[in-house]
Amino acid sequence: MNNDVLDITPGAIAAAIGEYCRRHNCSWQPRAALIDMDGTLIDSMRSHAAAWKRMTDREGLSVPQDEFYLYEGMTGRATIQMLWKRDKGYVPTDEEADELYAVKGGYFNEMPKVPVMPGAAQMLRTLMAEGITRVLVTGSKQLSSLNRLDDDFPGAFPHNLRVTATDVAHGKPSPEPYLKAMEMASVKPEQSIVIENAPLGVESGARSGAFVIAVTTGPIPASAMTAAGAHLVFPTMPSLAAAIQCIIKN
Repeated sequence: MNNDVLDITPGAIAAAIGEYCRRHNCSWQPRAALIDMDGTLIDSMRSHAAAWKRMTDREGLSVPQDEFYLYEGMTGRATIQMLWKRDKGYVPTDEEADELYAVKGGYFNEMPKVPVMPGAAQMLRTLMAEGITRVLVTGSKQLSSLNRLDDDFPGAFPHNLRVTATDVAHGKPSPEPYLKAMEMASVKPEQSIVIENAPLGVESGARSGAFVIAVTTGPIPASAMTAAGAHLVFPTMPSLAAAIQCIIKN
């Protein structure tokens, strides 16, 4: 959804992996893919941004709707506390923030069901066929989205391999969500591929030590993903799906 020119040729993929392995003094043997949900698997970010905008407008804040893409990956509580501190000069309690997040969630649930991201199912099928463990890593606790994963992507995400906002003390951009996912999958950082679509999630993955792939499925440019620590950036999920086997077997 942006006009960045991205080099995602096999040569560029090999170069990115080679540089990662040199920096981490490791060989390339990926065993797990740690995958974000909103904007990566489900095309939900426009609806989330609209719900955030409606809730914050109701509460007297003036936040541009596209700004919420920048906070994707943060927990709802952390997002609210950050915005209230910035725009209102105080930090809501956890309970107050959770009540506001519930309002936002209600607005999201009023909207039409969002589709899966094109290319996501193909990518997951390839990962499954190659024996790569999949772990969901989301800053959300939106049950309407989490509960649909079994139907949308059968067998892709066992329930014991899901990290949500309720499982961590510190959400993205902290590395905690991805370190937790590695622990679940019994893998080391250098055996892990993170797949993200937002700068805070990319930063979280990079700080965990994983190899990070970003996909520009929203208005955030590829340059912001690279600045946050992405090792490869793809323009769409179908383009990543077409390349994922090459990445695994490089």
